[in-house]
This record gives sequence, C-alpha cells and structure tokens, in this order.
Amino acid sequence: MAKRPPLPVVPEFVRSDPSMWEAIHADPSVPLDRAVVRQIINDQRRLSRRWLYPVARVLSRVVVAVVSVIKRVLPFRWMPLRVMDALCVWFLRHFVSPSAVDLLIRHFVVETNLVNFIIRNTPVDMEPVTLRPTALSGLGDQAVVEHDINVYDVLIALDKVRVERREALDFTQLDIPRLDAERHVRRVIRLDIQTALCFMNIPFSMALTVEEYRRAVHSMRFDDSFLEILTSVTGDDTFRAWKVGALSLWMDSNVDVPQMVYRHALVCEYAHAHLVKLAGGEYPRDTAATFD
Repeated sequence: MAKRPPLPVVPEFVRSDPSMWEAIHADPSVPLDRAVVRQIINDQRRLSRRWLYPVARVLSRVVVAVVSVIKRVLPFRWMPLRVMDALCVWFLRHFVSPSAVDLLIRHFVVETNLVNFIIRNTPVDMEPVTLRPTALSGLGDQAVVEHDINVYDVLIALDKVRVERREALDFTQLDIPRLDAERHVRRVIRLDIQTALCFMNIPFSMALTVEEYRRAVHSMRFDDSFLEILTSVTGDDTFRAWKVGALSLWMDSNVDVPQMVYRHALVCEYAHAHLVKLAGGEYPRDTAATFD
C-alpha cells in the first residue's frame, strides 16, 4: 500500500503587535509638529491620566454641579478672580507636568493667532487681540476670562460684515514664541493636562458667576463656527473635517468641561497648523523639544 505524501507544513501565523502610541505618532494625517505630538502622547501616557483622571473627572463634575446649584441660591462671587488666577498658577507650578503646562500656555497663543487671522482677513472693525502669554505667570491677570471674551467679541463684530473668500490672505503672526513652563521648579507631582483641568474647573466654577461660567463653557461650542469662518475666508474645505456638529444654538453647560477643553485645544492646533501650511510652507515636523 502506497504511503500518503506528508501534509505540507503550514507556517504558523505570526500576529503583529503594533503600538497604539507609535501609530498615533506616525499618523500622516495629523498636521501637527511631531514634537507637539510627542508632548501630547507623553502627557496621555502619564500614570495620573490612567489612574487618577477617572476619579478626578467624576469628582470635578459632582463638585461643580453642587456649586452651580448653591450659587443659584446664593448668587454672588464666592472667590475674587485674582485669587482664582493665583490659585491656578500656583497649582500648575507645583502639581502639573511642565510639558502639560507648556501645552496649556501654547493653547492661549494658538487661539489668539486664529482670532487675529480672522480679524486681519475680514473687514471687521476690531483691533487684533494681544493675549499671547509666553510664561506660566502670564496665565494670571484674568487670562482665562479674556481668552473667552475674545471669541465672543470677534463673533459679535462679524455680524456687521460679510465673510467671504479673500484672494490675498494675511498670514501675519502665526508664530509660536518660546514658552517658559518653569521647568526649573520642583513639582510635588506631575499631573497630566486632563487631570489638571478637572481640578482647575472647581475654582473656575467658584470664582465665576453662573452666567460667566455658562459663557466660558459655551465659548467652546463656537469651534465649528470658527472652522466654518476659516473655510469661507480661505476657500479650503479641510477645516470642515474637524467639525463635530456642535451647534452654537444649543445652550447647555451641563457637560464634561475638561473633556471639551481638551478637544477644543486639539481643534485649534489642527486649524492653526493648516493655516501655517497654507501660508506657503510645511509645518515643522520634528523640531527640538524638552520632555519630562
């Protein structure tokens, strides 16, 4: 009886084991400077983001909700704005990672650049805004309140003009100056930016009046509006890809504020990076950066 031929040896399937973080860093669709991407990834990988953030997120929402209810009964300012500023700067200086602080300072500059781009490229009767802090101390002096007011001021001013495409765009002031996150200061703990925002949201809710807090939260619903304005002015539909359907007519402050702030900052970074690209060059892809 003839022997059956041996069965062919099938090589064992080897499953790839890719790194999520490596893929995010390599993603060619992300227009950001790779140094900034690395900062964001490093911040997301902190132990505080994994273990403390889930607790801080719930705690923050509960405390802010309680404060909001009580303030409707006792409608006065519980904390002077200068105290809120001093408390938040102290907290960032001693309890938050320098890289996270760097990203936070950077956001103020990026959003100001976007607001000023719209001012310079529309017939709006408004001077460019000046909120471009370069150091941690610059986040005091009601910078957070001014940051939100700038958004409202430019939108209200646009009501009287026609927003349309311009052939010759003014790309002035799209630079990011050197930022000082006070890395020389010894931190008690190095929190990630999202956990830090959860804790900082508590003094914000205490210092701002109910209407001021609602206004601050609602300012982030104008992200889609700004992206649409940038599309109209530049004629580039790329900006619309980052819209999420956040209708400005939907007034609701009962939201996850730290999460909204984080997404808002990313949207601003994407839009700013694309403007830099439209200005005629490629966005820096691998600049030097200090990490911690």
